[in-house]
Amino acid sequence: MSDADNREEIIQYVPFISFVHPSFWHTLTEIKLNIDKLNETSKPIYGRFTYRDDIGAVFEVDGTSFNKVPETEHLYTSVKGTIINKNTVEEFKSIDKAALLNSVGKTIWENLKEGTWIDKPSSLLNFFIFSFADLKKFHYFYWFAFPAPSQPTVYLTRKGSCITSAFTNKQLEDLAQSYKALDDEQKCFFSIIKENDTIQVQTLAQFLRQTECHLAINAVYFVFQDPSNGVNPGWALRVFLAALLDYCPTLIGCNINVIGLRCNIFGGVENSCIFSVKIPVDVTKSDAAGWVGWERNDKGNFGPKLANMSASLDPVVLADTSSDLNIKLMKWRLVPDIDIEVMKKTKCLLLGAGTLGCQVARDLLAWGFRHITFLDNGKVSYSNPTRQVLYTHEDCLNGGKKKAEAAADNLRRILPSVVTKGIVAHIPMPGHPVGESLREETLRNIKIITEAIEEHDVIFLLLDSREARWLPTALGASYKKIVINAALGFDSYVVMRHGAADGSSTAGSAYTNAKWISGGDLGCYFCNDVTVPGNSLQDRTLDQQCTVTRPGLAAIAGALAVEILVAILQHPQRELAPAPYNLSDEGESIPGLEGVLGPVPHAIRGFLHSYQTMLPTCPKFNQCVACSVIILNNYMAEGSEFLLKVFNSGKYLDDLTGLSQWRLNAEMTEVLTLTDDDEETSDI
Repeated sequence: MSDADNREEIIQYVPFISFVHPSFWHTLTEIKLNIDKLNETSKPIYGRFTYRDDIGAVFEVDGTSFNKVPETEHLYTSVKGTIINKNTVEEFKSIDKAALLNSVGKTIWENLKEGTWIDKPSSLLNFFIFSFADLKKFHYFYWFAFPAPSQPTVYLTRKGSCITSAFTNKQLEDLAQSYKALDDEQKCFFSIIKENDTIQVQTLAQFLRQTECHLAINAVYFVFQDPSNGVNPGWALRVFLAALLDYCPTLIGCNINVIGLRCNIFGGVENSCIFSVKIPVDVTKSDAAGWVGWERNDKGNFGPKLANMSASLDPVVLADTSSDLNIKLMKWRLVPDIDIEVMKKTKCLLLGAGTLGCQVARDLLAWGFRHITFLDNGKVSYSNPTRQVLYTHEDCLNGGKKKAEAAADNLRRILPSVVTKGIVAHIPMPGHPVGESLREETLRNIKIITEAIEEHDVIFLLLDSREARWLPTALGASYKKIVINAALGFDSYVVMRHGAADGSSTAGSAYTNAKWISGGDLGCYFCNDVTVPGNSLQDRTLDQQCTVTRPGLAAIAGALAVEILVAILQHPQRELAPAPYNLSDEGESIPGLEGVLGPVPHAIRGFLHSYQTMLPTCPKFNQCVACSVIILNNYMAEGSEFLLKVFNSGKYLDDLTGLSQWRLNAEMTEVLTLTDDDEETSDI
């Protein structure tokens, strides 16, 4: 051996090179969004390393690193660590990295001084990740640290030599077998006693707690699992030597033998290296030393790394996760009790894919709804795209696409993960006679509409005419669905929720008083009318047939319709939520009125010419032509035949509900009142 090989050199440890599997960031994202939210507390994780002769000291983390129990893998060493994830990039940048490392090191050293590491040597190994996750862009800034004391400084009297130069094949086989027999917690660091042709593998506890163990130091080999594939030992030796000298100061001034255990894929130890380490007499103790261990970045500087996962994630998953971020931030910071999942599961049917339908669909997406169906019979015309936000000029070409189908297609372009479809069907209406020629087509449309209402949880009435709302109102009440109605005038609008289908509400009836009406007793769109719906489009000019409104009106009404639905879903009584008579009343709070997002009004009437809003609350009307008991009973008894009678005769609903007699009685009362007044006047 040359003099150069025997020259003393300060030991150079081979640092770890971190490798982060994409699954690690995926799991961190899920935990951050669904569990940690705005919590910045440190979280325990696991990493692992092994010896590889091709790539060196690589330290890995992946999606399983967050498991409570580390994943075991052949020849890998699991290391317990911590991740500290900050909420803002400013916090990530501004923190004192040296102070952070010293703080972690102080905690490690305090635990090390207790000596528990002797029984559990794996506890000597530690790491932590300091990170910031930008979940809007899926950029992850991170910095690994493998804490170790900067002292003591020790020397190599001989560069790493192959273990085969000092151990026979038989001894190497015995070492490999004994190593396999050790518990996982003992495999990181242990000792070997070599006497003549035999070796004895001992745990650190067995060796260090023997009296006068230092007397046989030349026959002792301290062993550590070495990820390095070069002539210098891996980083794990650094903290091992510090702990060893602190516990056993008699080693100071000695030369000790260290084996860097390097197992190949077959479990053989022939690649292991022996290092001769000299401990100087004037060695500096670790207690007073600072801590080192920050990893260098790809440029070789001490600094964080960036993982840009936006390109590797599925764009559909990326869009879906990002679109939910606003709602989750709302839950984390402002409304912790809000139920996000209920929106994802709720299936919405939009009857009408015009100006209102497009606005409602966009707002539903923003609130996290993922099941949206359109039902409409119209086509996209050239006048639509400027007002109806789901359509473009291309949808108008070649006669125009069907609105329902075009709306569903374009909604998928906005958010590919949305479950949406378009149903092309005409809604039969009272006062629009069917006749024999249209009977089959009408029955087919009734079947399509009925099945669609049955399959969905919420029905939005976003139609052009009053009579078009009658059939879905009656079906919604019959099948006990949540029904939200929105209608537009030129500069006014009305948005309302229909009363729950069971007029005999039990959950809300206890709150029915002078201050509110229970959700089961609220009226529908037709409950305030004493006239049946008829053909409003007959003999009308173009401006009378089209919904001519101020452009901002649909956006206002559509947003309020969605907000009412969300408030209902977030209320503990859902559709039975009571509606107050006066929301501006700041009197005593009554239990049961407010949900997570506050009280739920019955209706909102707005007037743009005066920028005023009214919140009327109205009970069910026993003779309502759409939701009264007699209407629902006749539909349940006769089905489509009952509906055909309604469509063919403008007076059928009048007579069935008794409205015609009710109006006649009202007129007679008025006449009698006038007569009495006249008699009183004549007497005077």
